[in-house]
Amino acid sequence: MVQPPPEPPAEVSRVTVFWYGLLAVSLLGWFFWGWLVLQQGFVDSVGEALGAGFALLLVVSIIGTLRRSRR
Repeated sequence: MVQPPPEPPAEVSRVTVFWYGLLAVSLLGWFFWGWLVLQQGFVDSVGEALGAGFALLLVVSIIGTLRRSRR
């Protein structure tokens, strides 16, 4: 039996791309602020920016799960 090809994934909206881009720029700014302005060290600044990024991804995941469960 030949199965039909899977349907393509849904396109990501421009608003979503905008917000992800804004978050990426903000995290990069957070890294440079800690490293160059506060002079807290490269590794500490990377860890802080990555930790904030993972926390934001967790929040986005929880919001997406709650929105999907309502459908």
